[in-house]
Amino acid sequence: MVNTLSFESNTYPPDVHRIALENRTLLLIGTAHVSQESVDLVKEVINNEKPDCVCIELDEKRYRAMREKEQWQSLDLKEVIKKKHLSTLLVSLLMASYQKKLGAKLGVTPGAELLTAATTAEDMGIPISLCDREIRITLRRAWKSTSFFKKSYLLASLLATLFDTSEIEAQDLEELKKKDVLSELLSEMGTALPSIKKVLIDERDIYLAEKIKASEGSRLVAVVGAGHIEGIKQKIGEDNRHMLDEIQTIPPASKLWKVAGWGIPLLIIGAIFAIGFMKGAKIAGASFVFWSLAHGIPAAIGAMIALAHPYTTLGAFAAAPFTSLTPVIGAGYVTAFIQVMLRPPVVREFETVSNDMATINGWWKNKLLRIFLVFFLTGIGSAIGTWVGGYHVVKNLIG
Repeated sequence: MVNTLSFESNTYPPDVHRIALENRTLLLIGTAHVSQESVDLVKEVINNEKPDCVCIELDEKRYRAMREKEQWQSLDLKEVIKKKHLSTLLVSLLMASYQKKLGAKLGVTPGAELLTAATTAEDMGIPISLCDREIRITLRRAWKSTSFFKKSYLLASLLATLFDTSEIEAQDLEELKKKDVLSELLSEMGTALPSIKKVLIDERDIYLAEKIKASEGSRLVAVVGAGHIEGIKQKIGEDNRHMLDEIQTIPPASKLWKVAGWGIPLLIIGAIFAIGFMKGAKIAGASFVFWSLAHGIPAAIGAMIALAHPYTTLGAFAAAPFTSLTPVIGAGYVTAFIQVMLRPPVVREFETVSNDMATINGWWKNKLLRIFLVFFLTGIGSAIGTWVGGYHVVKNLIG
């Protein structure tokens, strides 16, 4: 439990907040993830203060990815698809691309200040504490907490930032240097997507505050995005350890979603059997053929629009009618897996994905992005088939 909390006067710029916690001192540095000024400030504070520990807004996986040049070689796309994490991977790539785009205009690599904090501490023999929640958990919680339509809004908003070719004025560039730009973007969407903001900002404020307090040493320096400063200052004086297990858990699908997921296939199968019992096997067979074509054709068209491998297109046509009758796996995941097996992206395409995302042509040129196109377009095709085929089957049953 925190008994004493005070905010002391500070000789550093306003981005540095000196906080007294019981018999410990914390210097909380708010940074912009695309700012050279933040890089220089982080190095200055750590060199001057020589803290017992440097706390950083990174989790183990993100830290390792920033340190390792060959980070993309360790990503197993087949495993990502098996675990149904393609959507969250895309959101992660979109956010990273947004930061990289701004970083290019500001002349600094996104997250450079976080890496500088780690390397400066390492050079001085100071231990570091990685205080952020695992990115996979954060994105999965955000995705699970958002409705289908708001997921679409989020993806559309992120895509819009990538395709925005307007020039940033010099004054705006100076403002961006002072902000945690990703947190700013998410805060702007907070009204329309409160569940996203809660997971990506508010929950992480709690997590960061607790992990900073749990770090060893009486003199700490913590480097976090500016968007987390006010939340951490508010939460650091509270004892929220009891919340850590809850906010590190990926919530299961709702019971309503599970009922709907199994209910629709069972309804269709039951309707076809009922047609066979009431109107004969010939009409029931024709209904099943129509259901199959209603899924297979649009799913295959989606694969062709994505310029998928011919075998992927055949896989879409064959798989969509059957995946539509089970909620366990969708046509998009089947076709994405086939596409990965037949046309796996090379390391270079992982490295250029941020730039390729910003152009229409890039989505078809880059094999990684084409996998996402295959995933979404075949999935949309199969969804169309559910409505068209379902209408036909029900019409045959009651007509």
